[in-house]
Amino acid sequence: MGKSVFIAEKPSVAAEFAKALKLNTSRRDGYMESENAIVTWCVGHLVTMSYPEVYDEKYKKWNLKDLPFIPEGEWKYEVIPSVKKQFKIVKDILNRDDVETIYVCTDSGREGEYIYRLVAQEAGVKNKKEKRVWIDSQTEEEILRGIQEAKPLEDYDNLSASAYLRAKEDYLMGINFSRLLTLKYGNSISNYLQTNYTVLSVGRVMTCVLGMIVRREREIREFVKTPFFRVISTVDVEGQTFEGEWRAVKGSRYFESFDLYKENGFQKREKAEELIAYLSQPLPLTCEILSIEKKKEKKNPPLLFNLAELQNECSKRFKISPDETLRIVQELYEKKLVTYPRTDARVLSTAVAKEIHKNLNGLSKYEMAGPFLSDILRFGSHKGLEKTRYVNDKQITDHYAIIPTGQGLPALQAVAPTARQVYDLIVRRFLSIFYPPAVYQKVSIVTKRKEEQFFSSFKVLAEEGYLKVTGVPGTKKGEDAGEDNENQDEDLFSLVQKLRKGMQLNVQGFQIKEGETSPPKRYNSGSIILAMENAGQLIEDEELRAQIKGSGIGTSATRAEILKKLIHIKYLALNKKTQIITPTLLGEMVFDVVGHSIRSLLNPELTASWEKGLNYVAEGEITPEEYMVKLERFVQNHTNGVLGLNNQYQLRACYDRAAGFYQKPKMTAKKDVHFKQRHGKPD
Repeated sequence: MGKSVFIAEKPSVAAEFAKALKLNTSRRDGYMESENAIVTWCVGHLVTMSYPEVYDEKYKKWNLKDLPFIPEGEWKYEVIPSVKKQFKIVKDILNRDDVETIYVCTDSGREGEYIYRLVAQEAGVKNKKEKRVWIDSQTEEEILRGIQEAKPLEDYDNLSASAYLRAKEDYLMGINFSRLLTLKYGNSISNYLQTNYTVLSVGRVMTCVLGMIVRREREIREFVKTPFFRVISTVDVEGQTFEGEWRAVKGSRYFESFDLYKENGFQKREKAEELIAYLSQPLPLTCEILSIEKKKEKKNPPLLFNLAELQNECSKRFKISPDETLRIVQELYEKKLVTYPRTDARVLSTAVAKEIHKNLNGLSKYEMAGPFLSDILRFGSHKGLEKTRYVNDKQITDHYAIIPTGQGLPALQAVAPTARQVYDLIVRRFLSIFYPPAVYQKVSIVTKRKEEQFFSSFKVLAEEGYLKVTGVPGTKKGEDAGEDNENQDEDLFSLVQKLRKGMQLNVQGFQIKEGETSPPKRYNSGSIILAMENAGQLIEDEELRAQIKGSGIGTSATRAEILKKLIHIKYLALNKKTQIITPTLLGEMVFDVVGHSIRSLLNPELTASWEKGLNYVAEGEITPEEYMVKLERFVQNHTNGVLGLNNQYQLRACYDRAAGFYQKPKMTAKKDVHFKQRHGKPD
């Protein structure tokens, strides 16, 4: 009987597989071997796509007449020089005569699939039984399950095809469009910035994200604030007061007036003063309760974390970048503390839900969780979890949501404080789904003075529900009168509840509250990740985000890296303290260049459609050949389109417009802004 090989993505993961299998291995250079098995590893990517000059030396020099570059026939790949030694070790192992079965244990996702397929391709692996291990965590139990249920590698051929196509797509767009726009417009940017030369870095996803941030910045600049004036009443209830907001509803003397700003304010102060003068007579100042509505409002625990949601939350709470969040959650995964991090799903599978008691039992050793686990046991809510909105097999593609495994807790002491905070966040979100909804008591009151109506709303937390686990949100600063105000004075609330329709109340007076319209918010490192997930739309409402299905820009595995690269090449600037992202002058100039040459690269919907196409390939709905035809046509057409343009000088006005918002570059020394391209690498 031949030996089995277990090949992982990195040495630490390989060690976990050897441990789970209880192999009595001896450590060798680049692998471990026992009597019946060999455990080896990649170190990330071992193989990459070859640069154009490998196809023909002439491509080493960038030249417009050589574009577009689209390989004909077989694509060329090569071993990455820095990992040649490990590649040879892996190659020799995979091709050993005594090896019968290869268990592919790279990360369970598109990129992990691609890593192994390239290795097998370049190593010339033949006549071996290949099985794919697909796991959701690195616990011993999950590793053993994954090995036992390993499927033939060919079952993942469609996923592999989509991985190859993604890489080809990034390569063709990166190589051709970066060379094309550099040769066409690089000099105009260099001359403007007084630099030696500029290489434009363009990518399928990267350029789209740049476009989102530049557009947002320009919306903010162009925004004209509009002042408005609201009229507020102060009503007395047994010595306490509440405010009401005037609205020009039907029956009001200002109903549908041109003087209004929306229905709850005026465009000019004089009109607000006019209304107050009208309402201030005759004395005494009183109002009548026109209607009073009391109701309970339930707020369900939010869905579980996927990577984008976790990155957004960590950006807000801990002011850490998405890249740092991914690094932390990857570490927690490798220490068996949480499940697979690179996931888009926010729900669990039915199979996991039925075994969820194991996760809960494991968390009993986590001190913070103790009191909550007692509640959950009392509720018995974990028994019917599969019937809730937190379980949905149809919403899971590769992996379910990020949850604690309940294992690996001793390792928590060895991680950094921020990593412990992230783990705590994941645990609390997980435990909250076993709790009932939070319940708010709401009272809405409409008061009337003459024919004018004032609106007031009150809201207090009646039952904590899941907020016992996640914490009660604080009252927002600067909330408008008349808006729901959580955690209001309970004494006032109890007085308000006693009020009845038709009652007369004293009015202490009326006042004007001046406000102004607000510009759009800048993206921060978390909100841009969410916007990427939702194909360019920043959907702030969590429930609404959960309802929206479709491919976003990039994938959960690549979004943080894209953002990091844009900051590294100085197209974007990140305020580390606030995590706010803004464009640089160079970034805006690149945006203008792309906008005047290959505008579609800035379109989030188009970029998302490419990602959706890759998903179709992975699902077997379209063939790789169909996808490739469309891709080559896209590159060919847009390259030819730019070659026919002669608009370099027209862009000067665009540069001038953007430069007005930045400090002028120093004219004394020429700075080098050459950014080395990493063509063919995932953007």
